[in-house]
This record gives sequence, structure tokens and C-alpha cells, in this order.
Amino acid sequence: MVKQPPFPVGKLPPDVLGALLENTSSHPRLIVGPQVGEDAAVIDMGDRCLVAKSDPITFVENHIGRYAVHVNANDIACMGATPLWFLMTLLLPEGRADEAMISRIWKEVGDACTDLGVTLCGGHTEITSGLEFPILSGHMLGEVSKENLVRGGGAQADDFILLTRPVPVEGTAILADAKYDFLKSMMDVEILENAKGYLESPGISVVAQALAAAGTGRVHAMHDPTEGGLATGIHEMAGAAGLGAIVEESDILISVEGGAICKALNLNPLGVITSGALLLAVPAEGEEIVRETLIQTGAMGVRIGRLCAPESGITIRRGDETSPLKRFDSDEVSRVL
Repeated sequence: MVKQPPFPVGKLPPDVLGALLENTSSHPRLIVGPQVGEDAAVIDMGDRCLVAKSDPITFVENHIGRYAVHVNANDIACMGATPLWFLMTLLLPEGRADEAMISRIWKEVGDACTDLGVTLCGGHTEITSGLEFPILSGHMLGEVSKENLVRGGGAQADDFILLTRPVPVEGTAILADAKYDFLKSMMDVEILENAKGYLESPGISVVAQALAAAGTGRVHAMHDPTEGGLATGIHEMAGAAGLGAIVEESDILISVEGGAICKALNLNPLGVITSGALLLAVPAEGEEIVRETLIQTGAMGVRIGRLCAPESGITIRRGDETSPLKRFDSDEVSRVL
């Protein structure tokens, strides 16, 4: 038997993950269980739904507390739910963990929870051997009424795909911080400083955007593209609904700072982690009201493509040429960090 090579850093291949999930047990109150492309689990609590999400922070050490709260809250909000309670598992590196490190992370978590109106309600901390840097795995719980639940796999054929911010967002901040010394000799320092500030402005939270859009009742699905960037997020949204997609490259907004950093590091900006830029699947008759609602939150609602029949595949159009849209199961950031 030929030994299979180990998987690269990043997400499990979707076919492997899908096969594993086929063998998971179910429960009569589990409305949304573990599925490729679904952002969170949904449990029937009678008059409402409990929405639960777990996501670790793996690319960075700086600001991991803030990242952990926001990326988990984002996925709760993408289901139309309000994030309410946060738990964290914090693993600290042996030989490096001290009171200053722990206090810094704790403050980041506390500040982010305060910003979102979330309560830190539990978790676990320990000093662990074999780690080079802290690892924080976050767990967020939220609630939504049954009629306002938005399914990650709820997109429909002919829905428009809307994008709320230029990409990449999160990856721009990560790369500017981690590769600052390398990049400052290759580009304007002002661009780098602006990029480092992306964690705060525009910020990586999509909670306000997602809840406002869901409140219109005109959204079929939402997704916060994390690892693998915008391209992988589109694959996940379309795949969860069993659909294809056609994306117009010329309509995708690339940020000045993110574009410059990706060019300097020879990275594809569509494959760079981009929490903070929300994807929505919206029917034609709901596009205008959803866009107007997003603008009121300080975001945008730029149409970058549409969902289509599955046999059309997931493609990107560049001028007169159409080709498969690459999926990045290993985020572009992992190539340089």
C-alpha cells in the first residue's frame, strides 16, 4: 500500500472532512449539525434556537484574545443569532508564560467581549509543554428565534453574491504585523501602519453587518470567510447549498494595503484569511434593501457574482475567459509565516 503524504497546514480537504462527518450521530433537537460549509451548530431550545461555535486562533500570537472573540462571534451572527456567551481554552507555552502574557490575553478577551455585549462564562487555562506560542480556542454561544435563523446552506440558485468590504481584512493585519521588518524596505511605511490598524479599522467583526442584514428577512445565507480567504468562502457557501457559482474578478474589491502586501509577498489576495468581509447570498428582489441596510452599518454590499446550478461548477470570469475558482484549503498566509 502506498503511504499517503501528510496534509499541509490548513483546513482538512473537504472530501476527507465530509466523509468523517457522515459518521457522526444526530439528535432530534439538533437542527444544524456538523456539515461542511455551515458556520455553527443549531439546537432547538423550544421557543428559540441555541447557536454554538468553536474556532481556534492559530496564525498569530499578538491580539489572539481579540481575534478569538470576534471570529467566533462572527459565525454566530452569520446564522442570524446574537452572540451572548464566550468560553475559551487557553494553552500557554512552557517557559514563556508569565503574568504579563496572561494578563494581556485576558484583557484582550475582556475588551472584545465588552465591545460585543458578550459574557465570558467559562473555559480552561493551562501551561502546556511543546508549544512555541499561546493557542486560544474560543467557543461562542448565541440565540435566535426559529423564524430568524439563517442557514449556511440556505443559498439558492440565481442568488446574488454580495461582499461587504475590500479583501483581505484579517490577513492584512496579520501579515503587516508579522512581516513588518521585511516589508518596510519594500513599500511605504504609511501603508504598513494602516495595514496593522486593520484589526481596529475596518475591524474583523461582521456582527453588526450580519445581524442587520438578517433583520431584513431577505438573506438566504451568510458566511464569514476565514482560512482560505474569499475564494474558499465562496466554495463553502456554494458547496453547503449544493450549488455552483460564477464570480466576476473585476467586481471583487482588493484593499490598497492588502493588495500591496500580497504583491510584495507573492500571495494571492483571494486566498488570504479575510474575517471582516462578509459574504451574503441574496435574491434579486432583496438586493437593494440588503445593500441599503449594510451601508447603514458602515459596510458595503458589492455584487461580485451569483450562485447557479451545480453542474456549472464554481468559476471565476476574467474578461472573456472563465476558469475554475481555486480553493485554498491551506491559507496563503501559511506560506510566509
